Amino acid sequence: MNLPLALPPTQKARRSRPTRATSHRGTSVWLVLAIVLVAMTLLLGLPVSKLLAAGTSPAGLEAIGASFTTDVTTLTNSLLLGALVGIVGTMIGLVSAFAQVFLVFPGKKLLHWLTLLPLISPPFAAATAVITLFGRRGIVSYHLFGLELDIYGLGGLVLVVSMTFTPLAYMNIRGMLENLDPSLFEASAALGSSEIRTIFRVMLPMIVPSLLTSFLILFVEGIADLANPLVLGGSFRVLASQIYFAIAGSGDIAAAAGIALVLLVPALLVFVIQKYWAGKKSVVTVTGKPTGRIRPMESLAVRIPVLTVVTAWMALVILVFGTILVGGFVSILGVNNSFTFEHYEFVWRLGSDAMRTTLTMTLVAAPIAAALAVCIAWLVVRHFQRFGRVLDFVGMLGSAIPGTVLGLGFALAYSQPTWLFGQQVLPALAGGLAAGAGSVAIVMVFIARGIPTGQQASISSLKQINPQVDEAAISLGANQFTTFVRISVPLISPAIITAVTYAITKSMTTITAIIFITTPQTKVMTAQILDEVDAGRFGNAFAYCTVLIVMVLVILSITSLLLRRLNRSKRTTSS
Repeated sequence: MNLPLALPPTQKARRSRPTRATSHRGTSVWLVLAIVLVAMTLLLGLPVSKLLAAGTSPAGLEAIGASFTTDVTTLTNSLLLGALVGIVGTMIGLVSAFAQVFLVFPGKKLLHWLTLLPLISPPFAAATAVITLFGRRGIVSYHLFGLELDIYGLGGLVLVVSMTFTPLAYMNIRGMLENLDPSLFEASAALGSSEIRTIFRVMLPMIVPSLLTSFLILFVEGIADLANPLVLGGSFRVLASQIYFAIAGSGDIAAAAGIALVLLVPALLVFVIQKYWAGKKSVVTVTGKPTGRIRPMESLAVRIPVLTVVTAWMALVILVFGTILVGGFVSILGVNNSFTFEHYEFVWRLGSDAMRTTLTMTLVAAPIAAALAVCIAWLVVRHFQRFGRVLDFVGMLGSAIPGTVLGLGFALAYSQPTWLFGQQVLPALAGGLAAGAGSVAIVMVFIARGIPTGQQASISSLKQINPQVDEAAISLGANQFTTFVRISVPLISPAIITAVTYAITKSMTTITAIIFITTPQTKVMTAQILDEVDAGRFGNAFAYCTVLIVMVLVILSITSLLLRRLNRSKRTTSS
């Protein structure tokens, strides 16, 4: 089915608005809404309400006050880290995306995959490799150049966290650059502008919304990250690590909840700005009119600086992830480089349970997250346009709330049985003695974190489907849910596969959101890696990271194959 890339505003609005037939809400619509509301209450409502209650207790309010007075350095450190990560990550993402779209050079595909590689690796994998390479006795810093660098602190964190989240900026900016109208560049050249002048006067003004969105996304990821500050922070404390130490060090849950609320405010504020302000600052670049292809830029004044940055970036990524790969096959990388399989034997002997458990929980959570995302999108686009905005906002909170904060909320909400009107409705779900040895709570976190991307992808896909298609099915006697399942879902299947893929990737590499609810009985690979890093057994950590990256790559390859076959099947059907 061929759909137009873009529609005139009035036509687009008419098509995305429910008609009388589709806006009639039958029993199935209310049933789906009830299921979604119950799910959102359990996944987000209850944890956040428990967190608010603990954070506004006397001890929590005291911690909030201290965050703005005696411990204000922790707050400023978090904001500084977020700002620097946003700037550095957005700049690297911009340069890499520009090289992909506007330049021709050897290794272009390799740059694409290397830029995305940190996205599918555990968040602290790069931190461990950077310590091995650039620490005080690092392979590069000390053994190669004789320098005793102190990589711990702000500088090391900016390097590693920027590397971890730059793929998000790269994908966002690249999509915007690929949609720019080539005729704009042709017109600029025809008027005598140089390529550099065209970049600064034509291209950059048109992608400002994308740059701003990338900066805001990376800012939130920077202030919310916990794993890298734990490994590489040193004495540089941030709010996320302060929450962790409040619980792990002194067991002061109320103080941790108060600090979590301090972290939650800027994260939600940036989310609202990004979604409801920056998102509207869009520039129309796809007109539907026939246009040519973007011509590669040839000016050396453009190619030399861009390719220098890109080459340095590729070299750093290769060095870091090469260290992870090699580090799993030698005794102690940089100290005793003798070849060994003992790290992988350790992972197989003691980590096989963690691999099976992680994979099982991920494969359970991903389809549920995708199903909820599609249901929310269906309700928002087809049935509840006004209330749908609230529903859309609530669904997106899974990614807007920092992982540390969400994980603490789950620990507070589900460490004890859940009661409603004097009746126990749920047993304890978090903790070693809880139902499923705590695995249920971890799966719920995976679902909450996996919903937002699938939700946005499904909303975009559903808005491209003319409601008259649904009307035709309803007029033939099908009810709304049958129409949704048999008509809409097949049409948005690429978005569903994308949702499942992202949910799997996110779940298998997350640690921040589950660090407070992992248990000895329910082993998770990322938690095992963090334990090995804490114990200084970097070889075992490298072996774990390599196995985890390979598992994610295999899953991504399978889903990519499914998506390719699906698209081929659709083209065959439409022809």
